[in-house]
Amino acid sequence: MEFSNAQEGLEQFNRRIAIAGGFVLICFTLLFARFVWLQVIQHDYYQTRAEDNRISLVPIVPNRGLIIDRHGEVMARNYSAYTLEIIPTQVANLEETIDGLAEFITIEAKDRKRFKKLLEESKRFDSLPIRTRLTDEEVARFIARRFRFPGVEIKARLFRQYPRGAFASHVLGYIGRITERDLGQIEEADVEANYRGTDHFGKTGLERHYEMELHGTSGFEQVEVDAGGRAIRTLARTAPVPGNNLTLTIDVKLQEVAERAFGERKGSLVAIEPATGGILAMVSMPNYDPNLFVDGITTADWRDLNESPEKPMVNRALNGAYPPGSTFKPFMALAALTTGKRRPEQLLADPGFFNFGGHMFMDDKKGGHGMVDMYKSIVESCNTYYYVLANDLGIDNIAKFMAHFGFGSRTGVDIEGESEGVLPSQAWKKKRFKKPEQQKWYAGETISVGIGQGYNAYTPIQLAQAMATLANDGVMYRPHLVNHIIDTKSAQKTYIEPQPLRTLPLKQEHIDVIKQAMVGVNQEGTGARAFKDAGYVSAGKTGTAQVYSLKGTKYNRDTVKQELRDHSLFIAYAPAEQPKIAVAVLVENGGFGSQAAAPIARQVFDYYLLGKLPPGAAPADEAAREADE
Repeated sequence: MEFSNAQEGLEQFNRRIAIAGGFVLICFTLLFARFVWLQVIQHDYYQTRAEDNRISLVPIVPNRGLIIDRHGEVMARNYSAYTLEIIPTQVANLEETIDGLAEFITIEAKDRKRFKKLLEESKRFDSLPIRTRLTDEEVARFIARRFRFPGVEIKARLFRQYPRGAFASHVLGYIGRITERDLGQIEEADVEANYRGTDHFGKTGLERHYEMELHGTSGFEQVEVDAGGRAIRTLARTAPVPGNNLTLTIDVKLQEVAERAFGERKGSLVAIEPATGGILAMVSMPNYDPNLFVDGITTADWRDLNESPEKPMVNRALNGAYPPGSTFKPFMALAALTTGKRRPEQLLADPGFFNFGGHMFMDDKKGGHGMVDMYKSIVESCNTYYYVLANDLGIDNIAKFMAHFGFGSRTGVDIEGESEGVLPSQAWKKKRFKKPEQQKWYAGETISVGIGQGYNAYTPIQLAQAMATLANDGVMYRPHLVNHIIDTKSAQKTYIEPQPLRTLPLKQEHIDVIKQAMVGVNQEGTGARAFKDAGYVSAGKTGTAQVYSLKGTKYNRDTVKQELRDHSLFIAYAPAEQPKIAVAVLVENGGFGSQAAAPIARQVFDYYLLGKLPPGAAPADEAAREADE
């Protein structure tokens, strides 16, 4: 019995040994098979993976293209500097790390706030700057203590610079750190690969519109790294291609004369070359310093700009919609000639008011202008003449004609964010208002439209385009700021050819009537004082736009608050016989057009046509030297 149990136990043990041996054999077989799979069959794949771990591709950010005025002066350029940057994912405690760095490198409260803001907005980036523009001494201090700060490094970066500060800021725009919104635009354009390593993106102005031209093509380096990710040596390098340079139609010296002419006043000026549509100057005052945005604007600076009642961030030339006032009258007169509602010599008796449905629409001159023909109506700016004319034309005929001149539609200028303005009509009012009683157009509303008031609201660039079109005998060009793009690799120039948008269906004899009257404005009418003794013949029209309803009271400039005073406007071109420049000037709350806006246009014309600077103004190149010093 005992022998039988022993024999049975031995057999059971042998079975277990066999099973265990088979299991071990299967394991070794699987291990060997896996070894063959990895080392033989998948050899090339894992060799590539290992090589990739050994070699790192480091993007090289290209030098951003320059922005240059028509005479070669640089308006936006680049320079290199060292930055102290933190890789958030490699730092255990950001606050402790920053405090430690602050022991030997100056890190102010604004630097900490900016870093925190960038950390919230720029989740995509490996590293973020805590300090920019380090001195050589600060770089040396950090290198000596680098071992204490894993995840912190010194980098050489390119920085955008606007040498003249706030000068022409609304034209140039600014660049800033890439945000999630910018990333969406980059992905939409399918250029993600070209933006690897890039920190900045054009936000406004030319910097935004021509971002893809200015950015360039990123390069890269193949760098051998050790197990800790530290670079050992560079294996190969593909150089970046700098961004293309923009040469503008803007004349820096003319721009400076125009900006100086505004002084502390708010407003806008747009000067256009009628024969090409090239913008010679574009002013929006007050302006701002785009250099504030390059490193990431501080909260305090942004609050000052964004909450300022002066609204320096608003590009008034493109986004400010204002009643045109009496600058609308030459176009109203041209509409009358074109539709046959008036003849130039046709007279109207002006008693100083127009009675419509029991409501008195008053003229600006007590007692009226007497007998008024078309020439006199423009030269003396007779409101009554245009009250009657507007009633005779009707709102839809006015809107149809004015649309040809671009009123109420975007000009297509090469800057983002242009406003449409408001060209009123019955269809516009139905679309604009929701309530039926608000949608109805009343005949009395047409009367105010005739003198550039009522619902009328246009941007300065629309007024300038309309003036340039009239000066160019009805041929309209698209306004543009870039003359040509220079390929930095081949030096080839790609010109932005003038784009004639349309030729208006106007008779030359009608255009000549309006032009003659506008010459009269500057010789004997409301613009005569501003253009006294000018060394050229110009044509223009003053305008005063009401800011708020008088409601039957008499307007008194001296007793009305500054922000409620009338806007001052002036449109003009010169020389009258062969126009080279057309302008639209608006001075917010400046009062009469002849007193505030017209003298600004005179300074601009004097410089552009005669090279004459206003008293006390330094030449632009001298001012630039002073700024550099």
